[in-house]
Amino acid sequence: MTRKVISYPNPVLLRPAKPVEQIDEFIYVLVKDMTRLMYENRGIGLAAPQVGESLRVVTVDLSGPDNQEELTVYINPEIIHAEGEVTTEEGCLSVIGYQSRVTRFEKIKISAKNLEGQEVVQEGEGLWAICLQHEIDHLNGRLFIDHISRLKRALYEKKLSKWLDPKKE
Repeated sequence: MTRKVISYPNPVLLRPAKPVEQIDEFIYVLVKDMTRLMYENRGIGLAAPQVGESLRVVTVDLSGPDNQEELTVYINPEIIHAEGEVTTEEGCLSVIGYQSRVTRFEKIKISAKNLEGQEVVQEGEGLWAICLQHEIDHLNGRLFIDHISRLKRALYEKKLSKWLDPKKE
């Protein structure tokens, strides 16, 4: 199966993903594909719904696509504590041609399983916290554009509809 990064408004991006019940060969191949696509598309995080799989799996590598030194896989991640507030510029591999300022928690603590099935609890702030919140949003059927004003969202939707159907000019 050849996976690719899918784009909004694909319906799989808009519904909550299912928990992973068993870490098996399917999950290993999914993670391998997600990692490859994340790096190929110059991303630092990717959620399974972004490759068409409605499962609670996230890959993150803050070292970036050039270094590829800090790959972390989170299975069924959940935010168990959050505090503070920070606003930063965000984009998304599944939201083509758009970036916007988004307000998120400054620090978070998550609970998840790693690829070996072990429970992990991790806390952090900065880019890690922003990235994890962005990816967990994907697992909950939300996109960063769900955090922007209705006016900005309407302008993006109008631009997107022209891209998808150029005859609407």
